[in-house]
Amino acid sequence: MHIPFHASERSSLGVEVELAIVDRETRQLTSAATSILEELGAGHPGGEHPKVKHELFECTLEIITGICGTVAEARDDLEHTLKEVSGPIDARGLALLCAGSHPFSCWQDQQVSPSPRYAALLEETQWAGKRLQIFGVHFHVGVRSAEKVIAIANALNAYIPHFLALSASSPYWEGYDTGLASSRSKVFECLPTAGLPYQLHGWREFEEFMATFIAAQAITSIREVWWDIRPHPDFGTVELRICDGISTMREVASLAAMAQSLVEWMDTRLDGGEKLVVPREWVVKQNKWKASRHGLDADLIVDDRGVRVPLRDAIAQLVADLSPTAARLDCLDELIAVLDMLDHGPSYRRQRAIVAGGGTLVDVVDSLVAELESGRPIPAAG
Repeated sequence: MHIPFHASERSSLGVEVELAIVDRETRQLTSAATSILEELGAGHPGGEHPKVKHELFECTLEIITGICGTVAEARDDLEHTLKEVSGPIDARGLALLCAGSHPFSCWQDQQVSPSPRYAALLEETQWAGKRLQIFGVHFHVGVRSAEKVIAIANALNAYIPHFLALSASSPYWEGYDTGLASSRSKVFECLPTAGLPYQLHGWREFEEFMATFIAAQAITSIREVWWDIRPHPDFGTVELRICDGISTMREVASLAAMAQSLVEWMDTRLDGGEKLVVPREWVVKQNKWKASRHGLDADLIVDDRGVRVPLRDAIAQLVADLSPTAARLDCLDELIAVLDMLDHGPSYRRQRAIVAGGGTLVDVVDSLVAELESGRPIPAAG
């Protein structure tokens, strides 16, 4: 099976953000996507807004950028679309938030979006699919060739815990503190083609994987391969799908800068004849677990002898390593802001701090709504 890779401009950037729709009075997830999309689509070709999409459940809207050259352009694109969405959202007494999970709404209460594709997915996956009341952020970075995208995707496995810990925002599930920084990552892994990617030995092996699964009717296209990192042949990108929902546009921009700079850094090293280091699969699995469980307080295994380093230190070192590349890509300020996330903590820590300070999960929802509206993290009181 031949799959053409439609090469992109080097290090182009696209961002996809899944947003939860909540009722401003009850703070529960609310099924309103179809109505909102119909209103937003009026006046657009085909009656569809080009940058606001359905997701699996009616309580979710996905906003996407166009093909961007810089992180600042991508952030502006997202914020412009978010402003467009705010009109029909406000008129319905609703609000939006971005976190890996809703703190207390139940998956059994959610309505499925009206799409045969989603109906078929849930018919096949049953309980595993029906629980996907989760929200994430995806980054696409342009790559120029099929062989490069495989080499880069394999090497990116080493950085799954960095992105997961910084974005982790799903400590609560149906009103219960799971003890995890990211419950979303564990819920998503229940799907048969989700979670950690296979380490492939070139584009030919990716074609063989796709041919086998399509012939077996396990999938119909790359859209049903939900790996944490995947090559996207149609877009000509490597897609980083690791992150929980990211609560503020400032933090979205910071992790976009880290993604774009990391791929460009690897691309440049390949041009210099360097072979990118690919971590052992069992190390990748353990490091992802540690990040989903402990967030920024995790330790990473960094070699075959089991040597560990604090994830915080690894992230700080990565920011230092990527800074020259980020400067060339005009996203150094956004990348450096990753260090602020080490100080004020990702969303999972801010959410727990609200509860530890005497607040409720309703207060957590209110804080998440306010963060998305302001574009900046709100420090927990006390």
